[in-house]
Amino acid sequence: MKGKYNVAYIVGITLVATIGGLLFGYDTAVISGAEKSVEAYLIRPLGLGAFAHGATVSSALIGCIIGGIISGALSSRLGRKRSLIVAAVLFFLSALGSAYPEFLFFERGTATNGLLVAFNLYRILGGIGVGLASAVVPMYIGEIAPPDVRGRMVSFNQFAIIFGMLVVYFVNWGIARGQSLDWINSIGWRWMFASEAIPAFLFGTLLFLVPETPRYLAMRQKEDKALAVLEKINGRESAMKTFAEIKESVKNAAGGKLLAYGKVVIIVGVLLSVFQQFVGINVVLYYAPRIFESMGVAKDASMLQTVVMGLVNVVFTVLAIVTVDKWGRKPLLITGSIGMAVGMVALAIMSQLEIIGIGTLVFIIIFTASFMMSWGPICWVLIAEIFPNMIRGKAVAIAVAAQWAANFLISSTYPPMMEFSGAFTYGFYGLMSILSAIFVWKMVPETKGKTLEQMEAVWKKK
Repeated sequence: MKGKYNVAYIVGITLVATIGGLLFGYDTAVISGAEKSVEAYLIRPLGLGAFAHGATVSSALIGCIIGGIISGALSSRLGRKRSLIVAAVLFFLSALGSAYPEFLFFERGTATNGLLVAFNLYRILGGIGVGLASAVVPMYIGEIAPPDVRGRMVSFNQFAIIFGMLVVYFVNWGIARGQSLDWINSIGWRWMFASEAIPAFLFGTLLFLVPETPRYLAMRQKEDKALAVLEKINGRESAMKTFAEIKESVKNAAGGKLLAYGKVVIIVGVLLSVFQQFVGINVVLYYAPRIFESMGVAKDASMLQTVVMGLVNVVFTVLAIVTVDKWGRKPLLITGSIGMAVGMVALAIMSQLEIIGIGTLVFIIIFTASFMMSWGPICWVLIAEIFPNMIRGKAVAIAVAAQWAANFLISSTYPPMMEFSGAFTYGFYGLMSILSAIFVWKMVPETKGKTLEQMEAVWKKK
């Protein structure tokens, strides 16, 4: 169903929503520049070791899982828009609290167990914001955008995540540049965390200017408001047709029970999330310098190659944005899976044969580029699209919680797997890439050009 849309309005709403994606990336990556200073200021003076350091660096991930789990209840009860406002508040509090954890205990100048606990609590708050944003931003955009531009609009969120990571790398670098190590360890790291308060405040403020989604309004029997939003987006004639489909969907929703449309749609959503992590992308992103060093690349060169990978991430995410509504979701996912399999299987062979050289960089770039043009953004597009209206909040929450759990599992098992065998490790990720292609081919429906209500009919047939 194509028509003339209010493009400027749709893009404006999308850009506001994707600040949540930018904060997702910002909050996830801000620790990279501050973790050594946090260790020096909060951990080492207490005589704590590597375990406390690792737990502190990764504490936000606990919040991410919590945020994913509660996103369904919040988005269903408060609405999509107000859930994002909650996320913005959490980002803001986390930014200031992580920068000055002393405020919770009204003490300054010395590391204590209480300060370390307070810092981790604030980081967990930010993680809850990340978990909420990762679930609700794609849902919000998916419920606002018309079908023939929906893939492109939701894909902007992945670009915003990567852009947020890129921005905070430069912010951290700018804060630390030219400063003494003592200053960075006592003050600089605080500025790094506090800097997140600026985009968080902007996000929360701008959210008051965008509407609630017409699907959520219709589910809450606010039909006049739902129709008004649709008319502003689609124009009167197209809005009436879409509104009729939404009303029919709400009427036939079987009370919003999670399994009202069977188990298959939930299984597909969870497997999309799990495969997105099991192919090993976060291992590559988190451990890229270590991967290059383990294959014999000097440390300075490995950091430079990581920057090259960052540029690859941006370029190929833009490629996905441009092509997702033209080529469709399934072709891009299958093509990406094949490219990822080639990259990881080649790395497994090179690791087994102890071949070191430019090929390492080439095949990691092939893997990363393949992911960024496919599974990176399009997994989020599909999660926003495939679930029926009345169960979308609950179903997205399950899928996103599964994604964060899979992220934790893959990231935490990488070091011991590498100690066992590099060839086995990369071979495992290559196998997951092959299985992901088969999964998409056999189980994932094409959503290109379909309204969310038409997708509902697909699951009824199954």
